[in-house]
Amino acid sequence: MLDPAGIDFELIFVDDGSADGTWDEIKRASESDARVRGLSFSRNFGKEAAIFAGLEAARGGCCLTMDCDLQHPPRYIPEMYRLWKEEGCEVVEGVKAERGRENPLYRLCAKCFYSLASGASGIDMAKSSDFRLLDRKAVDALLAMPERNTFYRALSSWVGFRTAQLPFEVEAREIGRTKWSVGKLIKYALNNITSFSAAPMQIVTVLGVITLLVSVIMGIQTLVRKFMGLSLEGFTTVIVVQLFTGGVVMLSLGIIGHYVAKIYEEIKRRPRYIVSERCGKEDE
Repeated sequence: MLDPAGIDFELIFVDDGSADGTWDEIKRASESDARVRGLSFSRNFGKEAAIFAGLEAARGGCCLTMDCDLQHPPRYIPEMYRLWKEEGCEVVEGVKAERGRENPLYRLCAKCFYSLASGASGIDMAKSSDFRLLDRKAVDALLAMPERNTFYRALSSWVGFRTAQLPFEVEAREIGRTKWSVGKLIKYALNNITSFSAAPMQIVTVLGVITLLVSVIMGIQTLVRKFMGLSLEGFTTVIVVQLFTGGVVMLSLGIIGHYVAKIYEEIKRRPRYIVSERCGKEDE
């Protein structure tokens, strides 16, 4: 597909701690084709780490990231390359024209995640994907960012540069089943949203304002009833107010604690990933 289009390329596969023989297949491919290289992590470090490892290893004037399950159709690559080469686009985003066949619950969770991510980041994430081509300038800008917790899909839009969008149809998975359970998707969503944006911290402020308003209203009501001689025991009201206030406080502490944990992870300055093995032809 790339050879007929006259595109000089290299393929970099990142094995994110798999245990199904994937690394052996990558090594065999690198031995039969000098354009294939591979990186194997010492353990599973996650999707974001794998993407940045591939970008750091890439040597071309542009880099294209895609999932290995081929739900990002390779047939769109020549057009993405043309937009970069001939039209001067420095970021070519693959946007989903259709998400393809998905479990209804998974689709609902994905929709909620992208709605939250769009609101938190100020970037429309509804149809975005990791299937995108970046000019070397954009890649270098991403790699220069010092943070350990990254959200590639949002950061590659945040860096700016001249951008074009290319709609694509998500292909059905031919082999295997997705490992993205609802629980993993929720964890991925929380990590990415809080890594990229401080918007959830504003929830604490909003909840504080709501609690203050409720307290003022309840206080005024209590004083009015007392001065009018209509005050009752009000045990139920006290319990409800305490439960409401306690819930707000605990939720706020949870949000703040999550950000404190993120800060703790950042200041430790641990690497995003550890490569245990490499294969393929390296720079001489």
